[in-house]
Amino acid sequence: MVSHLDKKNNPIMVNVGEKNISKRIAEAQGEVVFDKLTFKKIEKLKSKKGSIKNIAILAGIMGAKETSRIIPLCHNIPIDSVNVEITKNTKTNSLKVSARVQTSSKTGVEMEALTAVTVSCLTIYDMCKYLNKSIKIKNIKLVSKKGGKSGNYQI
Repeated sequence: MVSHLDKKNNPIMVNVGEKNISKRIAEAQGEVVFDKLTFKKIEKLKSKKGSIKNIAILAGIMGAKETSRIIPLCHNIPIDSVNVEITKNTKTNSLKVSARVQTSSKTGVEMEALTAVTVSCLTIYDMCKYLNKSIKIKNIKLVSKKGGKSGNYQI
């Protein structure tokens, strides 16, 4: 049975009222891949629109905070911290985006971490699309989660 459907297959928001508050952490990552020429042009992580890295980090943090507003059945939970990192990989002409989100709540922050990465990647695309529209966003995934009833998960 899918947790977000009732017995009649209608959508529901899962009841977390009986769960214990605990420290929960989720980490996600993704990458934005460029062709070699485009990557060379943004290698200093600047564009005509400003600092790619700083704006994408802020966008990811904002994305994590707004997750429950854009994912219909996601709980609105307090977020203790969001850390978004962007690193260059010159071998693959890509930027790796990683996010770590922490809460002390009754449910986890996997969706917030995944949303942070996705919004950061989309922001990088938006800031660089004037150079080349064939930029690819790839491999967005949950890397690890800690805490809660389902325990720890790590790739």
